[in-house]
Amino acid sequence: MGLRRTRQTPAGAITAWTRPPRLAWIALILSLLGACSDVHPTPSSTLATSPTSRAATGTALPLDRATPSPSASPLPTNTLAPTATLGPNDWQSLPVIPAVSRTARQIYERGLALGNNPNAFSKIGDCESTPTWFLGDFDRNPPPYRLGEYTDLETVILHFAGSFGRTSLAAGRGFNASSVLTALWADPAQCQPGESPLACEIRVHRPSIAFVMLGTNDRWHQDRFEGQMRLILDTLIEQGVVPILATKADNLEGDGSLNLTIARLALEYDLPLWNFWLALQPLPDHGLQPDGAHITWGHNLFDDPLEMERGWPIRNLTALQSLAAVWRTLAGAEG
Repeated sequence: MGLRRTRQTPAGAITAWTRPPRLAWIALILSLLGACSDVHPTPSSTLATSPTSRAATGTALPLDRATPSPSASPLPTNTLAPTATLGPNDWQSLPVIPAVSRTARQIYERGLALGNNPNAFSKIGDCESTPTWFLGDFDRNPPPYRLGEYTDLETVILHFAGSFGRTSLAAGRGFNASSVLTALWADPAQCQPGESPLACEIRVHRPSIAFVMLGTNDRWHQDRFEGQMRLILDTLIEQGVVPILATKADNLEGDGSLNLTIARLALEYDLPLWNFWLALQPLPDHGLQPDGAHITWGHNLFDDPLEMERGWPIRNLTALQSLAAVWRTLAGAEG
């Protein structure tokens, strides 16, 4: 299956988006800012040492082992229908850890030819994609984490050192799919005039891989979500950045339709899908706080059974596993 390339679209462009009146705009921003808590939990002073044997990895899809095309080759066209072979609830059983297709390898090789950094990845999402919550521990010294039985992840932690604790220019409080594409949300200290957060992040960091973790703050404008996600994916692919799409933990929209859209886009574009939603299902309250939006807090102690019953350690563990699975396969394409 080849890459999908629909059109050349500036990274800052937005389809069918018009700026709302001032009061509506302020109300929207305030509602988006409520998506993340201001309070960072205080680390526990007691570290349990009992190991756990439960791994939240799921079963990977078969790997497409076709020989990757040369990096200088033009982008092929994906002719798969947008809703191909995925029913309304089929996404729920897709594996937690993604497989890597020939398409992803082609994107990666293109990125290397464009000068992307094979030791860098980016995070695209809301405040729960910032280092305070997501993966930041893996760049801290002394390390506040324990890998337990997952010592094989040390390799990927060393390879991408510097990206875990870095604050992405395309991740911030209140961000949704439109925010990522809108220059209004860009950091004026680091981004060029008229540059979107996404375009700015790609230019500044030059990642080879990017986690795309959106949807929670898109429940108020679900009709725009798919179109904006397509622009995000088209931009990343054009710049040679391999997207890892993530399903979200919550179901604030009530019918799981946003996760369905994410999974269908991953299938259509032939991209890695990290089905984080599935990883949380065995946990108490499915890893969610009583508000049904926020993930239950825990420390990244992967050998502690009590911590591994909470949402955040599972999110960070399965993110590392997904990054490792994608990177290890893509790195093989370099030779």
